Amino acid sequence: MQNTGIRQDPGGPRAAPGASTATPTHCPYCALQCGMNLTPVGGGTVAVSERADFPVNRGALCGKGRTAPEVLASGARLTSPLVRSDDGTLVPAGWDEALDRIARNLLLTRTEYGADALGVFGGGGLTNEKAYALGKFARVVLGTSQIDYNGRFCMSSAAAAGTRAFGLDRGLPFPLEDVPRTGCVILVGSNPAETMPPSLRYFTELRENGGTLIVVDPRRTRTAEQADLHLAPRPGTDLALALGLLHLVVAEGRVDEAYVEERTSGWEEARAAAMAHWPEYVERITGVSVPELREAVRLFCTPETAMVLTARGPEQQAKGTDTVGAWINLCLATGRAGRPRSGYGCLTGQGNGQGGREHGQKADQLPGYRRLTDPAARRHVAGVWGVDPDSLPGPGRSAYELLDALGTDIRSLLVMGSNPVVSAPRAAHVEGRLRSLDFLAVCDVVLSETAELADVVLPVTQWAEETGTTTSLEGRVLLRRRAITPPDGVRGDLEVLHGLAVRLGVERGFPTDPEEVFEELRRASAGGPADYSGIDYRRLAEEDGVFWPCPAPGDEDAVPHPGTPRLFLDRFATDDGRARFVPVAHRPSAEEPDAEYPVLLTTGRVVAQYQSGAQTRRVAELNATAPGPFVQLHPRLAARLGAAEGDPLAVVSRRGRAVAPARITAGIRPDTVFMPFHWPGEGRANTLTNPALDPTSRMPEFKVCAVRVETVPR
Repeated sequence: MQNTGIRQDPGGPRAAPGASTATPTHCPYCALQCGMNLTPVGGGTVAVSERADFPVNRGALCGKGRTAPEVLASGARLTSPLVRSDDGTLVPAGWDEALDRIARNLLLTRTEYGADALGVFGGGGLTNEKAYALGKFARVVLGTSQIDYNGRFCMSSAAAAGTRAFGLDRGLPFPLEDVPRTGCVILVGSNPAETMPPSLRYFTELRENGGTLIVVDPRRTRTAEQADLHLAPRPGTDLALALGLLHLVVAEGRVDEAYVEERTSGWEEARAAAMAHWPEYVERITGVSVPELREAVRLFCTPETAMVLTARGPEQQAKGTDTVGAWINLCLATGRAGRPRSGYGCLTGQGNGQGGREHGQKADQLPGYRRLTDPAARRHVAGVWGVDPDSLPGPGRSAYELLDALGTDIRSLLVMGSNPVVSAPRAAHVEGRLRSLDFLAVCDVVLSETAELADVVLPVTQWAEETGTTTSLEGRVLLRRRAITPPDGVRGDLEVLHGLAVRLGVERGFPTDPEEVFEELRRASAGGPADYSGIDYRRLAEEDGVFWPCPAPGDEDAVPHPGTPRLFLDRFATDDGRARFVPVAHRPSAEEPDAEYPVLLTTGRVVAQYQSGAQTRRVAELNATAPGPFVQLHPRLAARLGAAEGDPLAVVSRRGRAVAPARITAGIRPDTVFMPFHWPGEGRANTLTNPALDPTSRMPEFKVCAVRVETVPR
């Protein structure tokens, strides 16, 4: 293997221009993966400074990125393994004791109940190396099919719809730099002003360049305030909205007939489905007026180029795949896919949500985005792993289904980089399933709400203390570099998997060096849809990331592949090179309001917290900005309840009850309330959410459920 020089001194900082002790790296949070410089300041932590040379954020950082080093401090994070004592408390233990206990219990479970009684639950924040090793560990060492990850809750519906239409899923099939250069963007169910603030400049520049921004969101968010047109549909009706827009495109003669003929298939069926959704019908379903529908079509179709970008709003629904498919159909009918500065894209949420599902920790996939049911894919990956293809288990349960099976079919669980006690739908039920396990082991940086339930907790390194790669929402593979040495008592996830593999009888195949793991990942991905074989650590260190697919050159003297910033310009990734229309029709949400539960609940994020909040809730500056949960509601609903600003409100669904202070604003529909999902306990929003699953993506319906709202005596 080529020595790149990265591995020789993994703990030493890598110099940045003008800062001899600064390490250029990337933020640990969202999928923008903003560039930043880290400088050791003593006490086991670092200072963050601007890295203006990285093209995505150009030096800009949000509050979460600026304060990320605070979680490195010893008072905020775990520095010793913990084991459950005889009196039920978690007490410090040595690494050998902790790893021995995990291995012994996994082996006991497998012996008594079989390999599929072992579960593995990963995370979209794990590096590519960790995600790859975790999937390999589950299938080769444990022999279980029961592995999935929290990225299933992120963009799985967009992935399914993109694969169905284009033959390949990559969050954005073009770089973010194309966004300000297009003519119009429809942003559906996304609030980047709060979820990824440095990206807002792309939409600001779009408007400065003469383009228009349409925001689709039931709330008037900070992003919607920047829009030329804000459409506020009833939650759960994004599918009808997209179909209504396509109906008008057809009725007004705006279909790009030549493009449809040359580059697509299935148009007639999709057209017929859309024509059943006439504007007045869509207005009744969505609450978006016919004039607003017509204006959206005019803004989208007038310029030569346009994009549709979706996020969790339309995706986290029990019909999320069809909903995203309807927005893709709108792009295809107007010739807005596979052309420069046009197309459909998904704004990935988690830091490595893209790479995390490409390399094997997803229930139905092998590395390189290969399908676990494909015999050729199984042969290729098994060859890299040195095992019999027939020994690899088949697809397992999706994330929620796996969690729902805990304590019954699945008796022991290993969790790495996830906090389902807060993040899973129907969270009280999931918490109960976790408590019912025979054995639970959790690897985390902090003592999360899930780790508090574990029999063994392992303290692991985080971004500034380890080297590894991530893949951003653009499909850009990036190198995160180690800037400081982790505290004594803390180990990397790769070391954990190596230690467990050895104890379970697999001596080789689980190296602890991330570059060595990446070299194997390259071979495993070679020839697959997400081909990383032409990428190595040296390229990533010298360039601003490399876009996949990037196959290896045919021989050593060949010119390296440049990577693929823009997909589908010549052909789509289907067998015939054509994009596929898929006929879809509106259907109600899994749970509609009724007399007992007359209000709709939708959930989301706030700017100062991230995901389950396990890390950001330990940062004083962020907590000062966003100290706790709240219930956002319209003044008319507040008046009916007799509620004032700050009054405690109970939000009740068929699954449970959450209590949080009222936040009254005219920027939300009167029939809808909103809660952020970052907090545990009494204000846990996911106590309420509906685990109804999309039939294709297995995405739960986080974004819409029926509730009632009640005042609570102070």
